[in-house]
Amino acid sequence: MIPELGIIEGFYGKPWTWEERAETVSFLAPHGYRFYLYAPKADPYLRRKWAEPHPDETAGQLARLAEKCRDVGVRFGIGLSPYELAAFDDAARSALLRKLALFDAVGIDDLAILFDDMRGDSPGLAERQIEIVHWIRERAGGARIIVCPSYYSDDPVLDRVFGARPPGYVEQLGALLDPAIDIFWTGEEVISRQFSPGHIARVTRQLKRKPFLWDNYPVNDGQRMSQFLHLRGFTGRPASIAGDVRAHGINPMLQPVLGRIPALTLVESYRLGEAYQYGEAFQRAGALVLGDSLGARVYEDLLTLQDIGLDRLGDKEKRLRERYSSVSHPGAREIIAWLDGAYRITDEIVQTQ
Repeated sequence: MIPELGIIEGFYGKPWTWEERAETVSFLAPHGYRFYLYAPKADPYLRRKWAEPHPDETAGQLARLAEKCRDVGVRFGIGLSPYELAAFDDAARSALLRKLALFDAVGIDDLAILFDDMRGDSPGLAERQIEIVHWIRERAGGARIIVCPSYYSDDPVLDRVFGARPPGYVEQLGALLDPAIDIFWTGEEVISRQFSPGHIARVTRQLKRKPFLWDNYPVNDGQRMSQFLHLRGFTGRPASIAGDVRAHGINPMLQPVLGRIPALTLVESYRLGEAYQYGEAFQRAGALVLGDSLGARVYEDLLTLQDIGLDRLGDKEKRLRERYSSVSHPGAREIIAWLDGAYRITDEIVQTQ
């Protein structure tokens, strides 16, 4: 059994181009990816400037991407972060109505309301968010609604960065949010090493519904993480959880072509179950994405690309440039661009997007 799989473009830093988005949807759809959520942190009109209208050009690109998704049988969604919305007043409602009108014109199947990565230590947090979400749901034109809580993981790093979570916050959301509304969850950590059946069962009790997994692998969008290419096949996602999750979305790498490799291995992990081998899955996926020769070359360099880090490459950088600079393939060009620092993310970028 394979759960509903999808891509959540929810990372910080350099966003994908519209062409890269469309190509990724087209490539992954035949392999079982069934939804695409557009929610890059770099789109200010979904986050810090959420109350302002999207430029006409962006709205047109969104509509074209939605059409592309429909053409290949993929659900298209948008993630809206009503950033630091403290007062749900007439002004906020008017701004939300304008956004909903845009989303309706674009043609969305899914609407994610994202309360992540903003201050959460305020009284009545769960009640206020539930009011907002229920209000939106009544006006969203039948789109599936998915909520990302302010505290979307057990990870204490959220409390350190965004303030201590209100007591019983997750349980309140689960008890009071309409059961038809899905809830994102990233696991025991923001970047979880595994999703164990025991953890999924406990969170299901808390949320009063199956969790909609927001998997932060293979994303590499932090100041530290952007030093690495997260290419290895998925591990720690046992096939046995397939029936216990609402869906499984992955937050991809900044590098759209290379990121298709681990995306394919997740499909194999669910399909093969206990017979899955992440190394062999990588080799098959690498060949599909990059071709036999380049895929084998990247497999040979996997330890260097994923585990050493840009600032520690030393003499290995020259070797990598020699191996990939002459290869005419977008995957090889992404490796060279990564070596050039084109994908570096700073703390300033994270704090301002």
